[in-house]
Amino acid sequence: MQTVQVKKLKPNAVLPTYGSEFSAGADLYACLDSGVKIPAGETLLIPTGLSMEIPEGFAGLIYARSGLASKKGLAPANKVGVVDADYRGEVMVALHNHSNVDAEILPSERIAQLVIAPFLKADFKAVDELSETVRGAGGFGSTGRK
Repeated sequence: MQTVQVKKLKPNAVLPTYGSEFSAGADLYACLDSGVKIPAGETLLIPTGLSMEIPEGFAGLIYARSGLASKKGLAPANKVGVVDADYRGEVMVALHNHSNVDAEILPSERIAQLVIAPFLKADFKAVDELSETVRGAGGFGSTGRK
């Protein structure tokens, strides 16, 4: 288990929690004094009231909660948010309302899930040629064709 240090920026902030023993994502909670409306088709930044110290070599990946997405049409606007190891500001979730009706987020409501994941840093090098593969340049559905 990896330790992530979390600073509560507001007294009513809720630390991330896992829904079950094998959950990959920890729930992030809205840090609000009262409910806020997200109009249909619009995006609103929702504060968590937390800042974090993600360990070096890891990133905090913010994903949608399946229940919030399927029941209210709300999901992160950028699809996957990234919290870098050197970021120390408040973790915010840009929730987009994909539905055609207004939605409300209540104080301490679970708004997204955070996955702490290791990543590899790449050394990008310009070359004249790449190695050949059977797939080649085929993309966007090309691997399922016969």
